[in-house]
Amino acid sequence: MIKSVELKKKYGNLQVLKGINLHIAKAEIVSIVGSSGAGKSTLLHILGTLDNADSGSMFLNNVDVLKLSSNQLAAFRNKQIGFIFQFHHLLPEFTALENVIIPGLIAKKSKSEVEKEAEKYLEFLGLRDRIAHKPSELSGGEQQRVAVARALINNPGVVFADEPSGNLDSESSKSLHQLFFDLRTEFDQTFVIVTHNKELAEMADRKLIIKDGLVQ
Repeated sequence: MIKSVELKKKYGNLQVLKGINLHIAKAEIVSIVGSSGAGKSTLLHILGTLDNADSGSMFLNNVDVLKLSSNQLAAFRNKQIGFIFQFHHLLPEFTALENVIIPGLIAKKSKSEVEKEAEKYLEFLGLRDRIAHKPSELSGGEQQRVAVARALINNPGVVFADEPSGNLDSESSKSLHQLFFDLRTEFDQTFVIVTHNKELAEMADRKLIIKDGLVQ
């Protein structure tokens, strides 16, 4: 699903990534851990095409993403990549269902088709009775599950999660962590997760440790 070769990134004189080589298989759940400033989020943003590497190569679903134009990359990102962040970034004026369907509408799917997909994911995530609720009417855990459904709506090849449970209480965190594995079982979904949560990191199929800009 993902292969990177000698990815390097610097900000000013600070070399953050010094040559990252990794591979991640389809339906694999991989955690990325390391101390603050080690380059975890930088790597995730580059793998997720939100930032550019200075050098190296990266293939996602057999596509050399670093060679895509900006328009091609935006279309590829919308259809092939899902994102879950520490803060859910839901639009407050829209319902759970309306928030989830936005990426599908951007991908030019029919509204009826994408609403049907959204309802499927929201029901799977235990939110069938919360579909018409706005974010302010949902708990923190429910808001984050809506964000998970939004990340899945275009059936992406991979979902990147950056501290997905960092803003949740312990009970909601455990529920969210289990959801990742349930989604892998049900939908063959691939997850790459940056986390400081030791429990989640150890649950993953593999744990990658970033230290001094390299995978240890």
